Amino acid sequence: MSTLNVSAAPINTRELRDAFGAFMTGVTVVTTTRGDGAPLGFTANSFSSVSLDPALLLVSIAKTSSNYRTFASAGHFAINILAEGQKDVSNTFARPSDDRFPTVGWRLSEHANPLIDGVSAWFDCTTHKIVDAGDHALILGKIEAFHSAGYAGLGYYRGGYFTPAAVAAEVIAGPKVVVSAIIARDDKVLLARTADGKWTLPSKEIGRSGADKAMAELFGKYQPDASASFIYSAYNNTETHHQYIAFLCSAPDEVAASGEFVDLADIAPDSFADSALASMLARYRRESQLKSYGLYFGDHSNGTVRPLHS
Repeated sequence: MSTLNVSAAPINTRELRDAFGAFMTGVTVVTTTRGDGAPLGFTANSFSSVSLDPALLLVSIAKTSSNYRTFASAGHFAINILAEGQKDVSNTFARPSDDRFPTVGWRLSEHANPLIDGVSAWFDCTTHKIVDAGDHALILGKIEAFHSAGYAGLGYYRGGYFTPAAVAAEVIAGPKVVVSAIIARDDKVLLARTADGKWTLPSKEIGRSGADKAMAELFGKYQPDASASFIYSAYNNTETHHQYIAFLCSAPDEVAASGEFVDLADIAPDSFADSALASMLARYRRESQLKSYGLYFGDHSNGTVRPLHS
């Protein structure tokens, strides 16, 4: 039997780049300092978690980058995960510039890495290993400290930015749509009281102005620093003919302008405004303990939960 040797066709790098672009990612700014203490940073979406024990992450950097030698030799760097409102920060660090830091707020970490203000999360790292990877290098970092503010992140897809929470809110509008905010902090949820003393979520009927405006008004009233992460529940009440959309949100602290942060374990099911709300928050309590969430579709009494993320 003869063997046919067929050489592989050369890869079209432009098409390959487009194919890589089909993967939706977050946006980060990678930072460090030069030997003279000057801050340095660049925008990157080639970031990934690697290990929990030990705590490791990695970022990819092109060897042709003017930043490569500094980051490869510094021995330390930080990953700043941008929040959905920080497109300008991403653009600043993506453009060529001798000094990108005067236009952003930042502070120096214990490991001499610039940490940018207002980010969704940051990781302060020392360099664990540098791995050669073709025309790029993988810089593995050992996480020495980190912080998560809980803000919704800025996304990147096929060469453009997207904001998952904002996009979801913008497409929801109607005269009988009620949006609610599950504003969570640690193990507590921000709740308000109804006129008859029952617990309820911050909620608003949106009319035709859109859920984004309604959510902004809810945050302004209850927790100005909160941000929406994703839709947690979408259901119809077949009795009132209203549609209810609940967004899972995060808050950087437990200081509420109105309402109060409450541990759901301390509330009996009959203390909620209705059974649908009690059922949704009971599910949220279970899922928050597992750090694995699902999206509910259905009506106020029956539906299905689809895995969302973990």
